[in-house]
Amino acid sequence: MNLVLLSGGSGKRLWPLSNDSRSKQFLKVLEQENDSLQSMVQRVWNQILNVELGESTVIATGKSQVDMIKSQLNDEVDLIVEPARRDTFPAIALAASYIYSVKKADLDDVIAILPVDPYVEDEFFNRVKDLEEVVKNSDTQLALIGVTPTYPSSKYGYIVPEHKVATNEYVSVKRFTEKPSEADASNLIEQGALWNCGVFAFKLGYILSILEAKGLPTQYTELLKRYENLPKISFDYEVVEETKEIVVLPYEGYWKDLGTWNTLTEEMATSQIGKGVISKDSNNVHLINELDIPVTVLGASNLVVAASPDGILVSDKEASPRIKELVGEFDNRPMYEERRWGWYRVLDYTKLAEEQEVLTKRICIASGKNLSYQLHDYRDEIWTIIKGQGEVILNKETSIVKPGDVVKVPSGEKHAIRAITDLEFIEVQTGSQLIEEDIVRLYMTWNEIQEHVLEVKKV
Repeated sequence: MNLVLLSGGSGKRLWPLSNDSRSKQFLKVLEQENDSLQSMVQRVWNQILNVELGESTVIATGKSQVDMIKSQLNDEVDLIVEPARRDTFPAIALAASYIYSVKKADLDDVIAILPVDPYVEDEFFNRVKDLEEVVKNSDTQLALIGVTPTYPSSKYGYIVPEHKVATNEYVSVKRFTEKPSEADASNLIEQGALWNCGVFAFKLGYILSILEAKGLPTQYTELLKRYENLPKISFDYEVVEETKEIVVLPYEGYWKDLGTWNTLTEEMATSQIGKGVISKDSNNVHLINELDIPVTVLGASNLVVAASPDGILVSDKEASPRIKELVGEFDNRPMYEERRWGWYRVLDYTKLAEEQEVLTKRICIASGKNLSYQLHDYRDEIWTIIKGQGEVILNKETSIVKPGDVVKVPSGEKHAIRAITDLEFIEVQTGSQLIEEDIVRLYMTWNEIQEHVLEVKKV
């Protein structure tokens, strides 16, 4: 079986910690065995390894999340990177073409699709493995997993089967109902309806036949070239609603969608992360603070308080799902990002006269990692080293830097930096267009840089 994890979303419902580059699946707030914190994607990846599906798993994602995934999963998983944002049908089609033409899977091989961030026990992934036998031993075109509901929720979609079914059996799907009222949900549960957790499986040949019918290529490289012209449409609308033979396999174990602050805080490892104080007479309060200043909660209850460089949220827990409605118009640049080499935090951004801008960042590069060999067209940079030791290449000359050293990088000059030990520096950018897209990457790895920048000489 091949697994495809779908990783997308901007995570507005978990603002201000989540943003366009750090969606909810990357927030490190969940407990792991050694008392350290892990993200949803790290938790899911460890569970996949536990059931021995790691080698057959790929993650389909957008360009903005690549660095975050590589950073949190240590470059252990195959990535299928969408060249442009589309919906789930193009993403799944691209993944299927990759598995077919790059990984050389057979047309009868089974592919399972699931979100990258379910909060489940390991047994859930064993149930996912059961889908392979269902698809191979039945005439179905699609096989889904449905979670046995524990209460009538209006937050989830429902799968209505032809009849109630025993736990170990699968049954044909009668219809789908999307987010009913609680009263309607109760009636659906009486009929044996299951929560739709977004997990389904099919034979590789089935999805490829759909691509061919639509005149789309099944070869990965060819589909990549046409990707930006594919329609933005969900897999549900494009495929599921047009499929006649669908079955569902029940799952009775624990499953939860941690998509809002009130559900996420129920599973957090601790009630407080970061600097601050929660008074003893404050009940059912969660404080998550990524800032270097303390936050105090005094005599208040049933709150989530979240502070990050992107903003500050103080919300009643029950009201917290409404945050997406309020911050939907916010279009500020992300103030904190994790990258494959480390992280950066924006400290200040100012617009000056004559269309000049100044942006100040604190950048941390992990030991042994490096920034790419690159140049910028519209900005100058000044680096002030504040921690650790590193090696800088500028104008094909190398130098060792340490705390107190200052490096000036004019626009158009090719440069790179590698951390010998964990390295931190303050970067001040000045120019007319201070955007992340103003970067021309020439070589990514330090080995490539050493191999191609031949005229480097020690100074």
